[in-house]
Amino acid sequence: MKKQEEKKLLFGSISYKIMLSGIFLMIVGFFLMSGGGSDDPNIFSDEIFSFQRIRLAPMLIVIGYIIQVYAILKSPEK
Repeated sequence: MKKQEEKKLLFGSISYKIMLSGIFLMIVGFFLMSGGGSDDPNIFSDEIFSFQRIRLAPMLIVIGYIIQVYAILKSPEK
């Protein structure tokens, strides 16, 4: 019988949890950024310039990317 080797993950389990939270934040940001247009192309809707689409959603996406970089650079605990 061969001794089974333990498979090592590239990152630690904490890093994967941090990555998932960053991905979740980015998905929420893209979801908040969507919509706001008018169904009729002849009618302009000011809804596209709301705080949610101009400030909040891009901020969540950038924070999500920063969290991803942190999770990748975080050293695994030994």
